[in-house]
Amino acid sequence: MTSFASKVFCRVERLCHHLPVALNTFLVFSITGEVSYLVLVEAPLEADQQKTTWSAWWKVVHLLAQYFMLGNICWNALLFLKTSPSIRGVFLGGEGMGQGWRYCYTCETHTPPRCSHCYDCKVCVLRRDHHCVFFGQCVGFRNYRYFLCCLLFMWSGLLYATLMNAEVFIVILKEGVTVHSVLLLLIPWIMLVSGQVSARAFAFAFIADTCVVGFLLVSAFFFFHLFLLFRGQTTREWYSSRQPYSLGLLGNVRHTLGIRWYLCWLSPLIPSPVPGDGIHFQVTGSLDPSR
Repeated sequence: MTSFASKVFCRVERLCHHLPVALNTFLVFSITGEVSYLVLVEAPLEADQQKTTWSAWWKVVHLLAQYFMLGNICWNALLFLKTSPSIRGVFLGGEGMGQGWRYCYTCETHTPPRCSHCYDCKVCVLRRDHHCVFFGQCVGFRNYRYFLCCLLFMWSGLLYATLMNAEVFIVILKEGVTVHSVLLLLIPWIMLVSGQVSARAFAFAFIADTCVVGFLLVSAFFFFHLFLLFRGQTTREWYSSRQPYSLGLLGNVRHTLGIRWYLCWLSPLIPSPVPGDGIHFQVTGSLDPSR
């Protein structure tokens, strides 16, 4: 009985581990599909412009833009998940151990500065920033570039989708701010179950709401990590008033995004090796006087 319960628990735990990734994938492709429909079918053009050359080019440009963003989101997310930020396979011994090194009793090894143990990943992570619950993996030295670029394109994609869904909000509120329109925007699920709206109206309202909420959430994450990037800090180090690893604005960007930092954000396929090994870091000892 204990063995059966243990197997069930392991399967549930494995399912919960992959659930956020599956949910995010579903939402990303749902939003893309809805915006594609708005562009192709409900394009915001006058009736006499629907079949003109301008209309065709307008749709092509919009579709190329949104699928460029979708491709970058998916590819950066895939590389983020495939790139392990942990200490597995990394030689940590030798004569390099010094100040700032600690012993991890869980991994049973000495770990370098800025490295810490993640109890979700069950391993120590080099230059650990945080454990991302949306991807089910830690953000660390080797995969931070993909995480930040994924946030960049998610932010730009959600901004684009929110602007494209402005017409949805206009249609819902065209008769004024009524109880029905407010409830449709705030609780579309309840309106659908109670039979107050059609499945089509629910789908548009739900995705429009998701775009707005997602944009606000991703904006907070994206600009916070830009702030940390410019300061040369991790989320864990942000709680401290010191910036011992700050190398200046350009140096911080280069040591996070790699030597081709000015190009790598365009595509995850552009090689941009990150300086260093994630074990040894230049210490500046600078103190932030504003905190």
